[in-house]
Amino acid sequence: MRILLIHAKTFEYEAKEKALEAAEELGENKAGKFQNVLVVFLTVEKGDGSSPDVVEKAVSDILDVYGKVGASGIVVYPYAHLSSNLAPPEEAKRVLVQVAEKISEKGVQVSRAPFGWYKRFVIDCYGHPLSELSRSILPGEEPKRGYADFAVMFPDGRIVSIEELDEKELPKDFVALLEAEVFKTKREGGEPKYLEYCKKFGFEWEPMSDLGHMRYGPEATVMLEAVAEYSWLCARSLGIPVYKVRGTNTFNLSFKPVQQHAELFGDRLYQLEVDEKKLILRYAACHQQFAMVRDWDISYRDLPFGAFEVADSYRLEQPGELLLCFRLRKFHMPDLHIFCRDLQEAMEISFKVHQKIYEEIGKLGRSYVSIYNLTRSFLEKNKDYLMKLLEKEQKPVLLHFVPEGKYYWVLNIEYNIIDELGRPREIGTFQIDIGNAERFGITYVDENNTRKYPVIIHTALIGSLERYIFAVFDTVVQKAKQGETPSLPVWLSPVQVRIIPFSAEFLKKADEIAQALEENMIRVDIDDREESLAKRIREAEVKWIPYIVVLGKKEVESGKLSVRIRGKGQVELTVDELVSRILEETKGYPRIYTSLPRYVSRRPRYSA
Repeated sequence: MRILLIHAKTFEYEAKEKALEAAEELGENKAGKFQNVLVVFLTVEKGDGSSPDVVEKAVSDILDVYGKVGASGIVVYPYAHLSSNLAPPEEAKRVLVQVAEKISEKGVQVSRAPFGWYKRFVIDCYGHPLSELSRSILPGEEPKRGYADFAVMFPDGRIVSIEELDEKELPKDFVALLEAEVFKTKREGGEPKYLEYCKKFGFEWEPMSDLGHMRYGPEATVMLEAVAEYSWLCARSLGIPVYKVRGTNTFNLSFKPVQQHAELFGDRLYQLEVDEKKLILRYAACHQQFAMVRDWDISYRDLPFGAFEVADSYRLEQPGELLLCFRLRKFHMPDLHIFCRDLQEAMEISFKVHQKIYEEIGKLGRSYVSIYNLTRSFLEKNKDYLMKLLEKEQKPVLLHFVPEGKYYWVLNIEYNIIDELGRPREIGTFQIDIGNAERFGITYVDENNTRKYPVIIHTALIGSLERYIFAVFDTVVQKAKQGETPSLPVWLSPVQVRIIPFSAEFLKKADEIAQALEENMIRVDIDDREESLAKRIREAEVKWIPYIVVLGKKEVESGKLSVRIRGKGQVELTVDELVSRILEETKGYPRIYTSLPRYVSRRPRYSA
């Protein structure tokens, strides 16, 4: 099979006359007009119809390019001029239909031009680097598999090739990482349980946007804001000055550093044209922070320092890879860049970053398995440094060797948890960047009054906000499988306390208690609905509310509240004791106001 892929600003065709007796009958596909479309000129060769792998590989390649260029649809266009080894007409028609159907099954808008006709067509190619690509796919072709680019490093300093590994030495979660990253083993599918929890709290896809964009309901918004504030607290806890900044999402490719950095990032950029300018949507806070810091007058005495922003980030992930709260096209990245005098200082600061990344995932009751992307020369020169990183890991790490000079970083660590389906999921990350300061013109003045380029650490200590929430939900799933009651950390729960009065006569007292809790920034509501007590308690438990207070005559007279603590049973507490308990449990975490009305009866019914 031969394929020519053109990313077209506009494309139109019209069938004029039959080219073959076996031409298919015309229908709605006699003619078509399209905008921002990937046109797939496709030649079916002999043998393609009897090799299912050809269709699968073709569809995979087509969708890969479709996702990278940001097209709004695909047109499959029969084109017999890419090869002289043509398949018989019936075989060609069948393969063309299969390709279009399999693309459609992935949720992508696809059209197919008629087979066997001479057609007039007009095409306006965008002209960017990925707008003209070709593919050649042979029956029975298997991807080459080699392990030379990988090795495993153990905490004792041993570096072992993939072929010489002894699986008995490897933790189970590390084996899962190897299977996915090195051996490319496909695990069985199935819908992850955490998606049910996402819906429960209002994390959903936005159907009226592009693929991969989310909506956040009132409860989800409280959680997102809490994680955003927590990511800032984590950044500040590193013990260096950190400046919070804000900026734009769009950057002009006519500026050389923007273009160069975009080229380094690769092919997942959102691009748009406005007023004849080619713009990109940023994929992290890099562009804005670098553009800002380049204008600062920096002395060596100021270093190290960090710049931080929870940045709207955009990446054109492939449609088949999108996963709610994990792999998105638009997400929120708590991006921290730490500017250091030189590589040595960056390596010293990276120990704090590495420690913090591990500390935070540990608070969820999880641990990481890591991929160290690096050059062989960096390994040779800095083995002692890497061993010090492994002291914290206390397990082997996967070394992935990259070509010398290809990337702006010398070390890029990807921290993965193993999810409920046994798949590695990257959450935290950091990179040591030796290229972007020069590219963007960021300098500082050293002790000798000489201008130098700082080395920059990129990190998302807890991952993107959505990925952190994914990690929380995945942890809930795995603990529930072990028999624990599903629950969120109290600091992250949208409603931390629900008060359920026996009847309306206790509503005033419920308000007094709620007011006392709110004065301590505890998120509380009152279920004042005219439903049975049992139903209201059950619904609070369905919402995983950590503290449920049942309020009646006994509680009012005694001053002791009957409190159900999720997963721990029932206790009696005074209001002050309840406040103290929650404040202690949420110590070190942000306290965020609720976005919900105090009375449950005054809320619309959200889908659950």
